[in-house]
Amino acid sequence: GNGRASAVRLAQEGAQVLGVDLDKARLEETLSHHAEIAPYLCDLTDSAAVLKMAKHCLDVYGRIDVLVNNVGGSAPGGPVEMDEATWDKQLAYNAKTVFLACKHVLPIMERQGGGAIVNVASTSGLRWTGSAQVAYAASKAGVIQLSRVLAVQYAAKGIRVNCVVPGQLHTPMVEARLASQRAGGDVGKLLEQRQRRIPLGFAGDGRDTAAAIAFLASDEARFVTGTEIVVDGGMTARCD
Repeated sequence: GNGRASAVRLAQEGAQVLGVDLDKARLEETLSHHAEIAPYLCDLTDSAAVLKMAKHCLDVYGRIDVLVNNVGGSAPGGPVEMDEATWDKQLAYNAKTVFLACKHVLPIMERQGGGAIVNVASTSGLRWTGSAQVAYAASKAGVIQLSRVLAVQYAAKGIRVNCVVPGQLHTPMVEARLASQRAGGDVGKLLEQRQRRIPLGFAGDGRDTAAAIAFLASDEARFVTGTEIVVDGGMTARCD
């Protein structure tokens, strides 16, 4: 998915990457794509665990130049259909994880004189994307605005904060979750439905998100902060 592709892309470009996941098997699969990624298991909804992760990274590498927040998952339903527990879990998973990582990494970047943060949101945080997923949409919209606020707050301290906003990409989440939610488990049917909304006529994948993240994390984006790169094949530009 987006996280794995981004970790691999950054490592290929020479970054020393601490790859963080909650799932050991998925983390090991990521390492199989690039052996030099350092693995770290962490529940990113747990503040103490995130602080420990940040300290570990600092102990190993001496600094944190780039933070990429790429945690996310959707749940179907509007406010009537969705129970409160699902709402709370979605907000914790999609928004609190970003808040906590920024909370514990920003002081490190401030002390070292700068850094770059890239938060991964979703086009669901910008517009209707085909189905009601109110908590996911609200939390991802929150990530976008959180990023803008932090960008202004920390600009004078040399810290850039931006968002990558992926659209309807073909990732493992599509096959594992969305197809069962929206297309009766038929991945091909879901992809066809999604691709009809994309002006370019095809679904991108994690590589496209990774390319945007790599740019925003790099010195090539030294004058870019408080904004979003939308990676969606033109979908959000349509009005139908």
